[in-house]
This record gives sequence, C-alpha cells and structure tokens, in this order.
Amino acid sequence: MAFMLGARTPAGPGPRGSGPMVAGPPIFNSEGPLALPANPSADQIDHGVTENPYERRFSPYDFNGGTTLAVAGDDFVVVAGDTRMSTGYEILSRNVSKLHPMTSKCVLAAAGCKTDVDTLTTVLRTNMQMYDHKLGKEMSTTAVAQMLSNTLYYRRFFPYYSFNVLAGLDAEGKGAVFSYDAIGSYERVPFSASGSGQSYIIPLMDNIVTYKTRLDPKAPLTPEETVSIVKDAFVTAGERDIYTGDAVIIQVPPPPPPPLFFFFHLSRPFVCVFT
Repeated sequence: MAFMLGARTPAGPGPRGSGPMVAGPPIFNSEGPLALPANPSADQIDHGVTENPYERRFSPYDFNGGTTLAVAGDDFVVVAGDTRMSTGYEILSRNVSKLHPMTSKCVLAAAGCKTDVDTLTTVLRTNMQMYDHKLGKEMSTTAVAQMLSNTLYYRRFFPYYSFNVLAGLDAEGKGAVFSYDAIGSYERVPFSASGSGQSYIIPLMDNIVTYKTRLDPKAPLTPEETVSIVKDAFVTAGERDIYTGDAVIIQVPPPPPPPLFFFFHLSRPFVCVFT
C-alpha cells in the first residue's frame, strides 16, 4: 500500500470572491491517497469515498423520563409518579405530574414523551365524555382499561410514546392495576411500574409486594403500609436514575369522599398530606 506524504493541489485563482486557492491537506485511507480540493465548500467535502448524499434525520419522539408505580390492595389501590420532566441531561421542569385522573375511581399514570401523553389523555377524556353523554353514567375502571387498549392499538403503526399504568377500583371495590405495552396489549397485575426507573422498582416490588423471592408467609398490606413502601421505592429509584427525582405525588383513589394526595420531596424526610 502506497501513501502520499505531500499531496497538494495546484495553486491558482479560486472561485469568484473566494481568494487564491490553497493546497488541500493530504488524506490517507485504505483505498489510496486522496486530498481535499483547494478551498473546499461544505458540499464538496465527502466524509467517505462514495460521495453519498448527506442524511437529514428527525425523530418525532422525545423521552422526557420519569417513573410511575401502582400497587393494588384488597379494597384500595395506590398510584404514584414523580414530577421531574427532562430531556437528555437537561431538566425542563421539576413540577410536572404524571398522574392523570380518568374517573372518580381510576387514575392513569404515564411516563414517556410528554406531548404524546397529553394527546393520549385528551383522546381518552373525549371518548369518556361521549360515553357519559350516551349512557348517562361514568365509565367503570375495567371499561377504561379496555378503551385505553383499543386507543393504543388503533395507533399501532405510529404508537404513542407513552408508558402506561392504569390503576383504580373495579366494580367489586377491589384494587385493580393494569399494565400496558406500546400497542395496547395489557394484563391485570398486583403492581406495575413504568418509565426510566422501572428496572429499579420492579425487583423491589417483587420482594415486598408479591413475595416472589421470599418463603415467609405473605401478609396483606394496609393502605398506610403501601404508601410507605411506594415512597421508599421512589427514594431508591431516585438515588440511581437521573430522570427520577424532585418530588413524588402519591394518590389513593377510593370511593367518595375525594381521594387522598400524598406529596413529598425526595430530598426531605417528611411527608405532607393533602385532602
């Protein structure tokens, strides 16, 4: 293989207004010696040897981070989400809730692309309002779960970039948590987590909630114990995940009276309770 150590281009007048031509630097590659043209413009520089056209890429999606978690009990359900919204290494907001109430007994917790989540919740609320006008009653939690599945599947060729967890009380008053994939496949589970901190929270819930890695008898959880577990889970995820942090909103949607809201900062040891 021969290498050209001093490849130069002839000097002389360049294009009008560009001044005299200057010898280009040598380029060494596996296909032989090359040299840049004198006074190259942006369109003259080839970053390979095939002179392929430049590629312009655009992604309609953006991952804004965040984590959600829902845990079902015998007659209650606890759902939570942090308030940080970010992109890359930049925090866009520290006060954006990921909990979206659907009915008096049902809450959608969604992380992912904020614009897609907003569009999805708008579509769901529109369909629920039409349901209310036609039938004169509020949608049940299982009906909302099926509607969410249908809505996601309808957009399966251009999915909503939203990681969804639906939590509420079913017709029998039992806690119900539904976990979804991107195109609407869902199942009812004891708990579910989504978002950037999912991989940190699910193993913890496997041990504490479902006892998958324990041999001792499983004790039923109370709402107070579940709220404490959820809080500790978010503190754990916030220590490792840069997209989870700032504050956490925990909601316990029971039948009327209105649900309880638990709000706390991850950097503070106390809990503020709002009713």
